[in-house]
Amino acid sequence: MPRQVYFYDPPERFVAGTVGEPGSRTFFLQARGGGRITSVALEKQQVALLAEQIDKLLDEVLRVSGGDVPVPPPVDAVDDLDPLDGPIEEDFRVGTLALGWDPAAERLVIVAQAPGEDDPEGTGPALDDEEDNPEGPDVLRVRLTGEMARAFARRAQSVVSAGRPSCPFCGLPLDPAGHICPRANGYRR
Repeated sequence: MPRQVYFYDPPERFVAGTVGEPGSRTFFLQARGGGRITSVALEKQQVALLAEQIDKLLDEVLRVSGGDVPVPPPVDAVDDLDPLDGPIEEDFRVGTLALGWDPAAERLVIVAQAPGEDDPEGTGPALDDEEDNPEGPDVLRVRLTGEMARAFARRAQSVVSAGRPSCPFCGLPLDPAGHICPRANGYRR
């Protein structure tokens, strides 16, 4: 089956979101633009790491440029609290994420790629549009302004932290039916 490349430059909306109850949530990246919606599933840790790395990359871009690029400083407020756009249909599950900065266009580039055949050279997904293999795995490629990237990172961090509360003793997530705490020698909390 030929490769599907979902490309948004820039999207009307690009967010991380979830479906399901805490403890059994499915995490998605969702891009919308041009009358189409692309939703890709991924792990909670991938969302958390992506948000963290976006902030680090944008901070580094600001530092290196001396503040000459249109990247706002980090903020704590989350502007987009709307749910994911429906219907939510998983286009593919993310295997590899790549992140980069395009200095010519002053855009953050995010590439989410489905798992595929082993990459013998270990190059991973291409950040530019020119290296698409028509037989490779599906890919979502999004180019964001600095402001959109900061907003994505804030929301992603909020979505990740909105799960189950942590046990005050061991730090593991609490289940609604109780929690067998290793620090309490296996007694329920």
